[in-house]
Amino acid sequence: MNGSDGDLVSAVRNGRREAYDELVRRHAAKIGAVCRSRIGARGPVEDMVQEAFLRAYRGLASLDEPDKFGSWLYGIAIRACLDWLKAKERGQLSFDALGDPDGLRRTGPVEEPDRNARLHDQIDALPEPYREVVLLFYYRKQSYQEMSRLLNLSPAAINARLTKARAMLRERMAGAL
Repeated sequence: MNGSDGDLVSAVRNGRREAYDELVRRHAAKIGAVCRSRIGARGPVEDMVQEAFLRAYRGLASLDEPDKFGSWLYGIAIRACLDWLKAKERGQLSFDALGDPDGLRRTGPVEEPDRNARLHDQIDALPEPYREVVLLFYYRKQSYQEMSRLLNLSPAAINARLTKARAMLRERMAGAL
């Protein structure tokens, strides 16, 4: 699809979803580089890119100058990364809390930074469906119902994924000791 970013933004506003696909294709590499530079290669770069594009799509009506979509999106990506970094700082997890489904919500910073870093590495290494529910539940503090709507899964499926993720983390952490 040809046209300027402004033309594509106008097309999206008029209901042409494929125009947004073109905006994503045009800007994905740049936004990926921005996110990688902000959170590092070990961070959830792809998730942050998707978050930036999702925020942009939701806020497209507020874009006053459609031809400046790229720079506007760049700012959104930086804010998404900063939000993630702030949440990560606040979300220090305790390995001991994995046995208690609500324990991670109550736990403060861990006294053992190495153990905490290993836990975060293991969370990052989980397969996407499990990592996603762990991050939404423990970091974003979303309920089963909220995750159910967001992921288009039943609360039972959310519970099953969280249970499996906790078991995987306990096993991996026990093996890492």
